[in-house]
Amino acid sequence: MSSLSAVSEELAEIDGQISDIFRALSNGFQKLEKIKDSNRQSRQLEELTEKMRECKRLIKEFDREVKDLDYKNDPDTNKMLTEKKQSMIKELNSYVALKKRYASNLENKRVDLFEGPGEGFAEDNVMLASNMSNQQLVDHGNNMMDETDQAINRAQKVVHDTIDVGTETAAALKAQTEQMSRIVNELDSIHFSIKKASQLVKEIGRQVATDRCIMALLFLIVVGVIAIIIVKVRTFYFSYSYTVSDQRKLKT
Repeated sequence: MSSLSAVSEELAEIDGQISDIFRALSNGFQKLEKIKDSNRQSRQLEELTEKMRECKRLIKEFDREVKDLDYKNDPDTNKMLTEKKQSMIKELNSYVALKKRYASNLENKRVDLFEGPGEGFAEDNVMLASNMSNQQLVDHGNNMMDETDQAINRAQKVVHDTIDVGTETAAALKAQTEQMSRIVNELDSIHFSIKKASQLVKEIGRQVATDRCIMALLFLIVVGVIAIIIVKVRTFYFSYSYTVSDQRKLKT
């Protein structure tokens, strides 16, 4: 942190914020290990994902600041800043991989398991079959197969409709995600431009204050010079007056 402060206060501040987020991510994943409820796990993952998005934005801002200072720094400093950025990206990627693993485990837990019909239903079928003739059993079996075929067709139609809806939803989500990513990048650029503009305004303000001090000093110097000239003129005038008076006295 101290070495970054020597390079730029902005870089040191961003590095501090990223370090705080990494600590929060580490504590968050440790807490996630102890959570057993799936809903609470999902909420915790959402909070950690939001922190990772903020960390990614700060790393981008860190990279922009490094590029902006590139021409001012010596090669060793630029190498140190590049290694620092790569270290941040590597640590963030490790948390992203950890998040994906937890999300996959959570998804596996949510798979629905379907059970077959109960024993009572089977017993009723056995009792019903014992009271039927062979032809009735055949007819009943054919009816059951027809009903089963219809149920399978309906299920297949539902599956196809679900796949179509899922495909359309995935395409819409992908488009929205790309749009949101572009918006986030534009907001990051605007935020960075605003910070640069604020720094420029501060520098201009300091220059204006310095110019005012110089103008005040020049004004005092001019006033001093005028005062000296006035004193000299008055001294010369009085000296000349005394000389003329003495000459008149000598003549008389």
